[in-house]
Amino acid sequence: MALLGTLVAATAVVVAAPTGSAAAVPTRIMALGDSITGSPGCWRATLWNRLQSTGYTNIDMVGTLPAQGCGVAHDGDNEGHGGFLATNVANQNQLVGWLSATLPDVVLMHFGTNDVWSNLPNTQILTAFSKLVDQMRASNPAMRILVAKIIPMNPSSCTECAARVVSFNNAIPSWAAGKTTAQSPITVVDQWTGFNTATDTYDGVHPNAAGDQKMSDRWYPALTAALSGVTPSNPPSPSASASPSASPSPSAPPSVSPSPSRPPSPSPTGGAGKSCSVTYVIIGQWPGGFQGELRVANNGTVPISGWSVRFTFPNGQVISQSWNGQYTQTGSTVTALNVSWNGLLSPGAGTATGFLASYQGTNGTPVPVCTAL
Repeated sequence: MALLGTLVAATAVVVAAPTGSAAAVPTRIMALGDSITGSPGCWRATLWNRLQSTGYTNIDMVGTLPAQGCGVAHDGDNEGHGGFLATNVANQNQLVGWLSATLPDVVLMHFGTNDVWSNLPNTQILTAFSKLVDQMRASNPAMRILVAKIIPMNPSSCTECAARVVSFNNAIPSWAAGKTTAQSPITVVDQWTGFNTATDTYDGVHPNAAGDQKMSDRWYPALTAALSGVTPSNPPSPSASASPSASPSPSAPPSVSPSPSRPPSPSPTGGAGKSCSVTYVIIGQWPGGFQGELRVANNGTVPISGWSVRFTFPNGQVISQSWNGQYTQTGSTVTALNVSWNGLLSPGAGTATGFLASYQGTNGTPVPVCTAL
């Protein structure tokens, strides 16, 4: 199996260089997908730092979701929505709003894992892919689109998922060949070959640090080819940058629907100039369960070394799994503390921590309070 299936000539992806003395406008890159891309999706941090170190500095990662840590500085904006199905995103026209808000020039799409887990037909998933591509091109007729053959999946709860992934990936190249155009080329990036769920994931689905490095290494040549009109400020280096330490992301049930978030709550200060805010977000919800997220930001005037979020569930919800935070629950009251790598926040910086929880009947939204430490 070829490492990279490029469906168009390199000349089709050249970006016109700016003329005159005006500063070049950064190329805007959207990473689109599910929890493999965004919860926390540390392959994006590895890829970003490799691009920076090899001279591709005039780029801007865009998305309506913030970075979720990963332990290294990086431009972490993304559209990696944990638990989302590509078919639902297409059917509900969710991508249209994300595109309008971010205006990308390039899209990296690793999508379909939850659709495959849900045993949806390949034709249905690829029909959704076609609609998403049409929406990308409506936003930008010259959109450069990189579509992944998704990484292997072998969760203990889905013995047939591994074979389904192979079947789905085998259908992608012919779909892409029929959908690519000279103005808006589609490049297929093989993320499957050489990826081992036993050594490159921590749960059979989500990449660990080794998996993040492999994903970054596969994206890099395809993305730099798409950025062929962006001249590196330094000669490219063939070696990859070190991988950040990945943090667990949830293996959420595949079929979810997004819910609105509660605006950031006011927070008590933890000292002179120290302050933080927190936004409670329901990422996805299904009968009896949901995925939640706490988005913490330093809204003070000095750096903070840590944070604590406290809230009380109004309907007896119970947390069963968490990541990127230390959670304790007593009755309906929950306290979430930072972990070692996401506590230090400069003014204006933020991070996120998430969880899976169950509910019965009503899933009311609590009012969280953030304390800066």
